[in-house]
Amino acid sequence: MNSVLTLVVSSRPLSWVNTAFPFGLTYYLFVGEFDVPFIVGSLFFLIPYNLLMYGINDVFDYESDLRNPRKGGVEGALLPPELHRPMLITASLLPLPFLVPLMVWGSLVSNGVLALSLFFVVAYSARNVRFKEVPFLDSVTSSLHFVMPAVYAMAFVGAELTTLSVTLLAAFFFWGMASHAFGAVQDVSADRDAGVGSIATVIGAKGAVRFAVGLYGVAGAILLSAPWPLSLMSPVALLYMGALAPWWSISDDDAWKANRSWKWFLALNFVAGAVVVLVLLEWWKVTG
Repeated sequence: MNSVLTLVVSSRPLSWVNTAFPFGLTYYLFVGEFDVPFIVGSLFFLIPYNLLMYGINDVFDYESDLRNPRKGGVEGALLPPELHRPMLITASLLPLPFLVPLMVWGSLVSNGVLALSLFFVVAYSARNVRFKEVPFLDSVTSSLHFVMPAVYAMAFVGAELTTLSVTLLAAFFFWGMASHAFGAVQDVSADRDAGVGSIATVIGAKGAVRFAVGLYGVAGAILLSAPWPLSLMSPVALLYMGALAPWWSISDDDAWKANRSWKWFLALNFVAGAVVVLVLLEWWKVTG
């Protein structure tokens, strides 16, 4: 049971909603009902997708995780070597019961988007690929982990890519990049000690914080250009920028202290998600 619990913790249960939510909400906005594909797709992006993404990460980041004091709880399991193989097997097999029907129901385009989503999930952490160790590509790939479920939902239902959808996806993408960059700040010392690269190890903790603040600003500005009432989502970016403000001039030696604000992010994401849902549903009702 302890081993099963460790595997579950490794999938970051507090973050499950961050991938299931983009798929489920996007799907519902276009279809308007909770049908079987909605349920299967939401469950896939809720658990199997996260277990694959974070499980692979915990296996191949073991050396840096050993040096990281925040590992071993809700922010990520410290996966012992004897669980590495079970994790890789479980993470590979669990998605199959969901992927098979989704691919049967889907189109060539949606299946291609789904395959690309899984590629980014694996390529981020897997040995010999390790997108996570390529500065800036690490933030891009991490953001795509959360944007792609929404893109897949659109592809699955055959929705057209409009100026509005591109605007919303772009804002979400820059938000994801910013969140990854700030997340990398607190791991600077552990990553450097383990010889693991990241955007923060290259441009420094201070540089990564300022990069993240700038991207949150870009995301907010993009949303501000959206039609009413969607522009009401823009001020949410200010909450994230405010959370990062205390670390504007943080040094690499003190980078670990940024974890204080990262803990707030776990709650802030739910607040931001609630605002997004309310605004999008209001827009959905207004536009019919």
